[in-house]
Amino acid sequence: MSDHILEMRSITKRFPGVVALSEVTLSVRRGEIHAICGENGAGKSTLMKVLSGVHPSGSYEGEIHFDGDHVSFSSINESEAKGIVIIHQELALVPHLSVAENIFLGNEQSVAGVINWHESNARAAQLMRRVGLAENPITPVGHLGVGKQQLVEIAKALSKNVRLLILDEPTAALNDDDSEHLLSLIRELREEGVTCIIISHKLGEIASIADSTTVIRDGATIETIDMHADAGTSPAVSPDAATHPDADRPHIGEAPVVVGGSQQHSAALTRRIIRGMVGRDMANMYPEREAEIGEEVFRIQDWQVRHPTQPDRMVVRDASLNVRAGEVVGIAGLMGAGRTELAMSVFGRSYGRDIRGTVHMHGRPVKIRSVAEAIRHGIAYVSEDRKRYGLNLIQDIRHNITAAALNKVAPRGFINTHEEITVAERYRESLNIKAPTVMSLVGQLSGGNQQKVVLSRWLYTEPELLILDEPTRGIDVGAKYEIYSIINQLAASGKAILMISSELPEVLGICDRVYTLAEGRITGELSAAEADQERLMELMTAEPETAEGN
Repeated sequence: MSDHILEMRSITKRFPGVVALSEVTLSVRRGEIHAICGENGAGKSTLMKVLSGVHPSGSYEGEIHFDGDHVSFSSINESEAKGIVIIHQELALVPHLSVAENIFLGNEQSVAGVINWHESNARAAQLMRRVGLAENPITPVGHLGVGKQQLVEIAKALSKNVRLLILDEPTAALNDDDSEHLLSLIRELREEGVTCIIISHKLGEIASIADSTTVIRDGATIETIDMHADAGTSPAVSPDAATHPDADRPHIGEAPVVVGGSQQHSAALTRRIIRGMVGRDMANMYPEREAEIGEEVFRIQDWQVRHPTQPDRMVVRDASLNVRAGEVVGIAGLMGAGRTELAMSVFGRSYGRDIRGTVHMHGRPVKIRSVAEAIRHGIAYVSEDRKRYGLNLIQDIRHNITAAALNKVAPRGFINTHEEITVAERYRESLNIKAPTVMSLVGQLSGGNQQKVVLSRWLYTEPELLILDEPTRGIDVGAKYEIYSIINQLAASGKAILMISSELPEVLGICDRVYTLAEGRITGELSAAEADQERLMELMTAEPETAEGN
């Protein structure tokens, strides 16, 4: 029996005007956790869609061998019948159905067409215990958090006798505790003999969990790295060597060769993966800039926001902060601290009720009662959920960029198509949006390029204050660097920027000043020189009543 459960050879996939994959080769050993890394748009998800039958046989070139057999799938049902199950980043669950109904959706436990609910719930309970989910099987999935919904997806996969489990960005939307629980479960599945492929931008997680990592750049295989070898000296595994059963590398279960300690080993692996992903070393993850900070642009004082459906719950309490021209100000806080609620309430009261407090622009109080008024006063908000609130995914780049300031290309009520294209092309070039044309659909772009389209939309409104809510969530390290560079350019042009981020290194690497938030209250204000991760975390977890003021 071959040591490899999966071999994909010379896979080429074309879309109109784009070669998404070019001669990609991937070999996955039986019983390992195999990571696939690459920038957004590198072809990772496309490769997995080829494997799982989303892109059916005949729509690509190359060969797939699974468990020694040459296979070609025309649908997901065919790949699942072989034991290949993919869990996409966008979870495929029905929120109003129960956990048990979701687990067996399309695979109902029935006799003569009649569902056996007792059997369904009993089997679902067994699968839930296996993944560490303690909820009742009849609980609606919509009542669960995202972390538990991921576990439901894995239970669903296990119900199909999975042999190769593919997870696309499984921890992208999870907090640290849920992420660690999910990674522990993946390790347990490996011990049970389930082979896993994981796609992730979180390179620290990859270094801690993966046995092998394949790096893809611009639709081509760059190298496959043995994560148990010395990251500084072990050679890259070429596509040919990776598929050879006698390849000279440790087998699963052998002790890792760690030189200089595990932290140094992980750091070296991370640097090597980044170098493969972006084609260059990224010694400095954050571009340098000299801040030239001017007069105050924006201020809120004594800001209060109540929950929209629970009026007795205060989500933002007595918050006061300010941002000056040319300044990047961060808001750091744990999940549930009220960061997004604060930003959305400021942006035209798009969140909350009974909102109180004052807003000043350039020292003058202003009334902002709607999103339209916020835009008129020079405030723009880039949502953390770009797909839900930031973009129209079935429209092209052109329409998305001009949507928030349509009057600028339609002065007499009729859209000037030539001007609209000219505007979109200008932003496509200046922000380096990777697309063949501004007529390309936004839904077909990578996450990093979608984020650039969102930024373009709001920059076209010519804001004085730009609120960025998790601006680099779900995008790769190369695209992050580009976003950071854009932020620096905007600050250099005199824009005031308020940035929310869950990544403390990002806050420290980009911001000139940081406010910390806990339980809806601002618990501290630190300059970049004063701030470090320990101090920020101390303030983010402080009791608001006893925390130092801002």
